[in-house]
Amino acid sequence: MDWRQFAMDLESLDADTVEQIFVRHGAQSVTLSDARDRPVLEPGPGETPLWRDTRITGLFSADIDIDELRRDLVESLGIDVLPVHEVSGLQDRAWEREWLKDFAPMRFGRRLWVCPGDMPAATPDAVIVRLDPGLAFGTGTHATTALCLEWLDSLDLAGSSLLDYGCGSGILAIAALRLGGRKATAMDIDPQAVTATRSNAERNAVAERLTVAAGAAEVSGTFDVVVANILAGPLIELAEPIAGHVKPGRWLAISGILFEQVSDVRAAYAPWIEFDDPVVREQGGQKWARLAGRRIEG
Repeated sequence: MDWRQFAMDLESLDADTVEQIFVRHGAQSVTLSDARDRPVLEPGPGETPLWRDTRITGLFSADIDIDELRRDLVESLGIDVLPVHEVSGLQDRAWEREWLKDFAPMRFGRRLWVCPGDMPAATPDAVIVRLDPGLAFGTGTHATTALCLEWLDSLDLAGSSLLDYGCGSGILAIAALRLGGRKATAMDIDPQAVTATRSNAERNAVAERLTVAAGAAEVSGTFDVVVANILAGPLIELAEPIAGHVKPGRWLAISGILFEQVSDVRAAYAPWIEFDDPVVREQGGQKWARLAGRRIEG
């Protein structure tokens, strides 16, 4: 079965009202997307903020009466002219596998690979994390996640304990366990992240060694390795509790930091952590940094 897509910039129109009109005309799915490449980074748990410029796309059967849909939109929304929109055909595909086209095995450091589905890694001695993209952030495609994965691969994690503070998909905690870590705790305040982390841990056969915490209050004690890939604001605000989870003389890595934010973040951790020079990577016209260092002893 083939399909037709009707995509329209919302401008000042109400998304829920347009969605209801789409459904009235038999929409099989309705998608909201960023119309101007202005991403919304890390909304709070349960929040579903829209972009400043949002595009709505309805997927309809091939026999949809597009002219009738246009008339209904104009009349129901009380407008004279529809915003910019386009209609296109869409050939039916195996949609549950479609995401694999854009997500291939990725290597981080010497040994570590993140592989979708059952795809193989390209090296015989690979340490593999199997991960399917989900609702939670973290597949290795973003520079900040990649920087943290490469750092983990560079460490001797045998027998170590790790805390992944703001775990998203759980990729960092799971990678640490696959690389020889003894146990790990993955914490996130987003229920979707907690669910995704548990699912991915099962998929990678590390669930028995992974504790998943739904908030900072559920995390106690100190760890050999702590990693926090969030954003500069929370990293600064939470500097003392994050640093407090690192054992004296042991390791902390933080990322989600733009290069111009490095000095402020570094200063926030100065009483507890001695950082090495930042490692920087450019992606999408922005320079992202990772800071890694040891907890000051004494």
